[in-house]
Order: sequence, then C-alpha cells, then structure tokens
Amino acid sequence: MRRRRPAPPPPLPQRDGVDPVRVRLPAGGSWATVRDHLVQRLSAEPGVVDGMFAAGLIVGADGRAVPADAPYEPGLFLWFHRELPAEVPVPFPLEVVHRDEHIVVVDKPHFLATTPRGSHVAQTALARLRRELGIPELGAAHRLDRLTAGLVLFTVRPGERGAYQTLFRDRRVHKEYEAVAPYDPGLDLPRTVRSRIVKERGELAAREVEGEPNALTLVELTEHRADGPGRYRLVPGTGQTHQLRVHMSALGVPILGDPLYPEVTAPVPAGDFRRPLQLLARVLEFTDPVTGVEHRFTSRRELAAWSSYEEWAAGQ
Repeated sequence: MRRRRPAPPPPLPQRDGVDPVRVRLPAGGSWATVRDHLVQRLSAEPGVVDGMFAAGLIVGADGRAVPADAPYEPGLFLWFHRELPAEVPVPFPLEVVHRDEHIVVVDKPHFLATTPRGSHVAQTALARLRRELGIPELGAAHRLDRLTAGLVLFTVRPGERGAYQTLFRDRRVHKEYEAVAPYDPGLDLPRTVRSRIVKERGELAAREVEGEPNALTLVELTEHRADGPGRYRLVPGTGQTHQLRVHMSALGVPILGDPLYPEVTAPVPAGDFRRPLQLLARVLEFTDPVTGVEHRFTSRRELAAWSSYEEWAAGQ
C-alpha cells in the first residue's frame, strides 16, 4: 500500500495566532485548473477565489503565489489565510495554571472556544495563548465546549502532541466537573447514568435513543440550599458530545444556563456574557506520558449561580 505523502511545513506565518488553511488537492475529479477545484471546494463566490489568486494570497509549498490557471495536480498542497470573521472579544482572562517545557494547562473562561472553528477563530483559547505566551507551535490536546469553563491541556512541542492526545483517547485522564442545577429532594443520588447518546450533523442538540449505552456519567450531589439550587459533582466515564448536559437534563435537573437542554432556546446576542452555563471542568488528573510525572490540576473558578444565585439569575 502506498504511503500518503506527509504535508510540508506551512510556508505562511500565523496571523493573530491562527494557522493558515492547508488544502491538499485530491486524486480524481475533472478539474482542469487549481482555481476550478477551489471554487467548488470552498463554496465561495468565484469572485472571492479569483480575488485571492489575483492578490497572490494562495501559495504553494515554496511560498510562491500559485496562478489561477495552474493545471490541477493531485496531491498538491496549497496554503492561504482565511478572512477572519468579525468577533466580539471575550472579556475574560485565561489563567495559566501550569506551564513547563512540554505542556500548558489553563483555566478557560465561559464563552471562549478552545480551538478555531466556524465563527470563532481569533477569539479562541489556542489563538490567544499563542499570542500571549509567544508559543506559535502550541496545540490543543483535547477540547472543552465553548460554553463550559475550566481546565484545558495544551502541548508545547508538536512532536509530543500525539502522546497527550492518546491519553484522552484511551480514557487515561481522570476528569471531574462541577455543575449548578435545580435541587430535587426526590432524586436518588449518587448514581451512575448510562444511556445511548447520538448527535446528528446539523443539529444543535444531542439526544438519547434506545440501544447499547455509549455514555456513562457518575452524578453526585455535594451540597444544596433549601431555597435554591444544588451543587453537583460529575465524573464522565465516556466522552460523548454534550454528555453531562444531556444526562443532567434526563434526570430532571438541567444545568442552569443551558441553552440547549431540555429545550433549544433562541440564541443570545453576540457579546451577551451575563448568564453563562453553570458547568466547570474542575479537575484534570493524569500521568504525564513524556516525563512520567503525576499531575493533578484543580480549577480555582467559582460558578456564579452558586456563589451568588440572585445576581446570576438577574443577569448581572
């Protein structure tokens, strides 16, 4: 079997902490020129792609501009910078919990995406850290939902990233979350919730369906207030999309501030940071695959609906 040719290093520098887009021209197809393929692949107006070619913004591995009429060549690598969307800055700091020559662990605020995706590009934890720490090769070992706050692990050296990503893939990282949700005195806790969760492409919310369980969460009530919410410790045994949020909603105690569960609500305006989802990645524990050091990190953040429920509910 032929081995796939590895990608050359990017010939373009990062912009605002964001890598250039890399495109590899696939085998097959009936495109006569590089332009024809990009017009179809990028789903952009032909004028946009033509403008990029005219400005010399699409380059090859040697960093030279590729002409629009260049013949189509399967396997050819191209690079360009996407036009960054207008983003409202997330006005909360990224707290560095730990930094050494191999990893950086940060305490991510609510509303900040982990890595560039969709309409969140420069306003992401990865791009901000690259700029603030001056580590252009920093990479994410895993992802945390944009609406969830808490601990995220980044890697300093690209050659070591796979070792840390494997920890998460093989479930060798102990993670604990904290949530604030309604208190139900009739709910029997602690318990382990098992169900099958599916998330269809194009749908905002995941859902539980019949079948073999693929999602497991330990749910514990750690404390509660007689006239207010409860504080919960959540320990995931699997990593399905929105798993903790789905399981809490299924128990009848949806996490406060959740815009998707139990019902999808209208999106809030950009820049509205008043009522964040009350979910926090509190603990991250693992054996470092490079150094062998036993790590245990704990978030110092407090969930607003627990520390001051009235202010959180009022959106202050």
